[in-house]
Amino acid sequence: MDLNKIREQLDEIDNSVLELFNKRLALVEKVAEYKAKTKSAIYRPEREKEIVERLKKINKEQNGKLTDELIEVLFTQIISTFRNYEKKELIAYLGPEASFTHQAAERKFGLTGSYIPITTINGVFREVATNRAKFGIVPIENSTNGIVTDTINCLNNYDLKIVGEVVLDVHHVFATIAPDIKSIKKIYSKDIAFNQCSKFLDDFGFDHIELIPVDSTAKAAALAKEDNQAAAICAEVAAKIYNIPMMFRNIEDDDKNRTRFFVISNFENVATGDDKTTILAKLQNKPGALVDFLLDFKAHNIDLTKIKSHIVGGHSIFFLEFNGHKNDSDIENILNKYRDEIKFLGSYIKEADDV
Repeated sequence: MDLNKIREQLDEIDNSVLELFNKRLALVEKVAEYKAKTKSAIYRPEREKEIVERLKKINKEQNGKLTDELIEVLFTQIISTFRNYEKKELIAYLGPEASFTHQAAERKFGLTGSYIPITTINGVFREVATNRAKFGIVPIENSTNGIVTDTINCLNNYDLKIVGEVVLDVHHVFATIAPDIKSIKKIYSKDIAFNQCSKFLDDFGFDHIELIPVDSTAKAAALAKEDNQAAAICAEVAAKIYNIPMMFRNIEDDDKNRTRFFVISNFENVATGDDKTTILAKLQNKPGALVDFLLDFKAHNIDLTKIKSHIVGGHSIFFLEFNGHKNDSDIENILNKYRDEIKFLGSYIKEADDV
């Protein structure tokens, strides 16, 4: 078959895809009309998850060539594009542009989302709490650096709910416009990124180089772009946006380095059968309080997946996660029993057991 024939077939397929997209849009408009009348939520994560999982299953049954990852990326983008057509809802994220949190936001809401970068985690919560943004994306933990304290504090201080999570592989690159590595006199990055790439810095003898911490790895890329004696440790997407050559890729100490992000909003999700619940617990200051609390989880056969202790406002508080939804009978019993000591943060579709 010659190339022209192949291109003709591709054109025919594209024409069919366009026709199907227009048909899908007509149905989306009907759904939007129904949601407007019933005041239903535009964003239904359980429905979107159901669509993607169904398509993965069909693809396998048909021995399709698409991978599960490609199906998820492709149809998340399609779904989010049509959802944004229904109603453009502002999504606040811990910025700046090209930060890892920005990447997590696009992973969840697609490239066509209406995004606004916010300079602090507290600012993201404030934008959602005041209804200027419908959703917020904030980091909650990294596999190397642990829990993000600012996010825990805001979850305690604001009356918002976790409605989703995103787990992102974190890879760093070494980007510079310097002509060679010997010309580099300083390196910009976020303090956490320096820690995550310490072996790379040691291996290349950068212990005598000035390491300059900045607010984000994206800002590091912007600064390095303006200085031919500087480099940045940043995300690949940041290097591409600022058009900085990447001298080395994947320079992090741990090639399994991952960060988990929370999606926050002002509503609660329905149960899907594959949920995770997150709570904060401030237990009574008496002997055995924590042991008794944890034994209740065991007695109700609840799979407790995470427990971390934090100091919030001078008081010890526990951050806990477990499999299941708040409306599951066993979980509901515990939430009711400890209602004065627990702050329910959200039940949402589980993306991963842990980072």
